[in-house]
Amino acid sequence: MADIGALPLTVLSEQFAKLPGIGMKSAQRLAYHVMEMSEEEVNTFAKALLDAKKRVHTCAVCCNFTENVRCAFCENSRRDQRTVCVVESPKDITAFERTKEYKGVYHVLHGLISPIDGIGPDKLMIKQLLARVSAGTVDEVIMATNPTVEGEATAMYISKLLKPFGVKVTRLAFGLPIGGMLEYADEITLYKALENRSEI
Repeated sequence: MADIGALPLTVLSEQFAKLPGIGMKSAQRLAYHVMEMSEEEVNTFAKALLDAKKRVHTCAVCCNFTENVRCAFCENSRRDQRTVCVVESPKDITAFERTKEYKGVYHVLHGLISPIDGIGPDKLMIKQLLARVSAGTVDEVIMATNPTVEGEATAMYISKLLKPFGVKVTRLAFGLPIGGMLEYADEITLYKALENRSEI
């Protein structure tokens, strides 16, 4: 990386550049922005990072991020606990909630099967999903992984594991483009994908 004036600034830029979607130019802009903040603002920012890392963990049921033992969706008696939507990451839940149409609960895998990246099924939250289904409290599992090669492979792998339990396993009817990401989909596209899901 080109020298931006001082070693601590260079180190800070390199740390920002490790974040997804942040290139080196953006990282440098963020580093300079931090330098323009007051010490109090920087301390508040740093505390927010540390607090999130220390206090947020995975839900005991669905593996979503939460401060409590169970997340707000799993605790909500008004949600349909018998319908489970399986997503890759917690940010995908936000995308579904924007539709205001899905009333079930979720299960977060925290990744997708990707042998190239060294991610096998054992590194995902699949065992937790199987435990939920084996308890007999689930009627339908909606596979809502992204329409990518990894997303499709993960959906098919999990659907095969679920077949012996006799639950209905569906896949989103993607009006979503192949290679697209759920977090960037608009509400209508996501709603239609939910509405037109099909059994796999």
